[in-house]
Amino acid sequence: MQNTILNNTEEKIRLMIVDDHKLFRCGIKSLFKNSPCVCVVAEASNGKEGISKIVAQNPDVVLLDLELGDINGLDLIEKVSAQKPNVKFAILTSHINEHVINKAMKMGIYGYILKDINTELLDLIVQSVSRGAMWIDKKAVQILRELNPNVVPNTQVSRSNFKQTHANLTAREYEVLKLVVEGKSNQQIADELNISEHTSKAHVCNIIQKLVVDDRTQAAVKAIREGIV
Repeated sequence: MQNTILNNTEEKIRLMIVDDHKLFRCGIKSLFKNSPCVCVVAEASNGKEGISKIVAQNPDVVLLDLELGDINGLDLIEKVSAQKPNVKFAILTSHINEHVINKAMKMGIYGYILKDINTELLDLIVQSVSRGAMWIDKKAVQILRELNPNVVPNTQVSRSNFKQTHANLTAREYEVLKLVVEGKSNQQIADELNISEHTSKAHVCNIIQKLVVDDRTQAAVKAIREGIV
């Protein structure tokens, strides 16, 4: 029985939490306690402890706050990323700061998430980040657009360039997007593609973020407008 449990754990996404508030760490651990896809393998209350445990535990994804008491979260990433290039970092914070967002993006983080995030969505975001997808809160996206208008434009791309621009959508995500346009629910998508509802939700979450929209309705509208379906 022990080996079975260990094997199941090893198959899950290995998540680490770095935050100086114990109550918040407990809340995050509780959230992922019953997750079928994610397990929390370590936690740290400050930057020094975080660096040590990231090196020792080699998690797939690290959720970390910006203010860790001893060092800044971005400084932690800078110190450890060279040693652990495969670890994917996502900022989980209460603050929106133009300088920090811009610096974080240039450092190659995979997520900028506000702490008022929906708990179910956070699970999906961790799964997306583990696969190399990027998730940026819509408030941070707006700041990025203002700071980098040539990189994150406000205007929609032309119909003829849509597929090339969104080539990062996988073949499966295109299938899911077409069903979203048809008005299918997550369960209906799951049934049609013979996948779990949880996986269906994860695909929809990825699509929403890759198309830089707020919800599935906007994703459907953008897909129609830009000629994807």
